[in-house]
Amino acid sequence: MDADDIKALLDQFKRDELDSTDAVARIKNLAYEDLGYARVDHGRASRQGFPEVIFGQGKTSEQVCGIFEKLLARTPNVLITRTNADVYGDVRNIFTDAEWHESARVIRVIRDRTDLGVGEITICTAGTSDIPVAEEAALTAEAMGNRVQRIWDAGVAGIHRILGEREKLQHSRVIVVVAGMEGALPSVVGGLVSVPVVGVPTSIGYGAAFGGVAALLGMLNSCASNVTVVNIDNGFGAGFVASLINRKF
Repeated sequence: MDADDIKALLDQFKRDELDSTDAVARIKNLAYEDLGYARVDHGRASRQGFPEVIFGQGKTSEQVCGIFEKLLARTPNVLITRTNADVYGDVRNIFTDAEWHESARVIRVIRDRTDLGVGEITICTAGTSDIPVAEEAALTAEAMGNRVQRIWDAGVAGIHRILGEREKLQHSRVIVVVAGMEGALPSVVGGLVSVPVVGVPTSIGYGAAFGGVAALLGMLNSCASNVTVVNIDNGFGAGFVASLINRKF
């Protein structure tokens, strides 16, 4: 809920342009908008630093479009994660500036490209198979007003690849490291830099990887003290928290 919006409503009430019933209804609507199938949280940006993001999995195209339309009426940048090309087609029929990012399964509209970051966020993957999750992190961070650089396929099986990127890593403000298998890369990166490293375990790997659990446990047990970890395949969460760490204010 934005303080300016509340002040505008109170001013209207003082001028008798709104009665008390309408004023109460409008204030409630500032907090959230009830669509029946969803309560669109319009106060999310003021509380958490970015508007509500639509998790597309399990929602119908009609539901996604309805929520998207309400959010975009109040905020310039909106994200839909874990969605598909069919939903994108329906969204783009309404919003022609919507972007589809197939690898990350993300739809986004960015109308405000103000740089809100202290420095640059680097997104790094251990392998090419980790790119979809890493792209979700990168697209999220960009939508939240950050400069993002990408380093793909620099896992520990060829340690020279990540060591060759040391200068980029050391000039980053926050680093997101995405890895499956045994999840070793965040520890290596953490040992090279003095900034926060956000580890993202992925579900990439053979049987004993247990769908990302092995990578998750490896990252949680990192001996690099600057490494913290989000959930398996949670690129969005990593991009979000990296953005908050990097924010100027």
